[in-house]
Amino acid sequence: MKSHFQFSNKQRSGIFLLLAIVVIIQCLYLFVPFNDESSNKDIALANKDQLDAFKNELDSLRLVEIENRKPKIYPFNPNYITDYKGYTLGMTNEEIDRLHKFRTTNKWVNSAKEFQKVTEVSDSLLSKISPYFKFPDWVTNPKPKNQSYSNSYSNSKTPKTYAQKIDLNTATVSQLKKVYGVGEKLSERIITYRNKFKGGFISEVQLSSIYGLSPEVIERIKNDFTVKTPRATKKFNLNTATRDELVTIQYIDYEIAHNIIEERTLRESFKSIEELTKVEDFPIKKLEIIKLYLHL
Repeated sequence: MKSHFQFSNKQRSGIFLLLAIVVIIQCLYLFVPFNDESSNKDIALANKDQLDAFKNELDSLRLVEIENRKPKIYPFNPNYITDYKGYTLGMTNEEIDRLHKFRTTNKWVNSAKEFQKVTEVSDSLLSKISPYFKFPDWVTNPKPKNQSYSNSYSNSKTPKTYAQKIDLNTATVSQLKKVYGVGEKLSERIITYRNKFKGGFISEVQLSSIYGLSPEVIERIKNDFTVKTPRATKKFNLNTATRDELVTIQYIDYEIAHNIIEERTLRESFKSIEELTKVEDFPIKKLEIIKLYLHL
């Protein structure tokens, strides 16, 4: 081992020179910059600009996707807003309930101002959704009152007899238009509603189910028209009718039919058809029409 650590003068000089070279190389590596700092900065700025541009593009695409996912609003009649529709429009449950309560009185909202009065929505929400309100033509473009009508029916002050009245199940559009307040649209709507049922109307009370007919106009129609040929209907005994029979009646669904049978059981049978008004969720405003299908 001793022989390995014995060097000549030349060998020692070589070792020291080698060590000096190693130290110099290490110092150069640590302290001398080999790259141009300005070029590095330019590259970093260019990369940052590209990254920012990429982020901006992603943000714009994300906003477009969010906008596309939002439910689109199409023109609609605010009188027929459902719970889900009201929720998507931004209405609260209380505002939706106020509208539904107002509609149960057989009244109609005919302007954005009246809609706000009924529902008590905020001005900001009204300004957002009111541009999509679509009311019937007879509301948005009412005919002038001084328009000439051949009101041969409405001008008659003497009450007409049953024989003088026209059968509502055979009346034409031109005949209905002669009644003051019934124009082209309403007369066509009456005929369309009549044709929904094979045989037409059962009674004049069904006129209250036609959208746009006010109680005053209905009275004018009844002064000159009546149902002389009512369609044949099957009447059910209110105290024995099954649920499946009750749901065939207009305005009665399975839930109301179940409530009727439950109330009938508690009362041990109904004494009059008017007692249906005590049934939970019963459409009281439609009682006169529902009575057409029932007997005791």
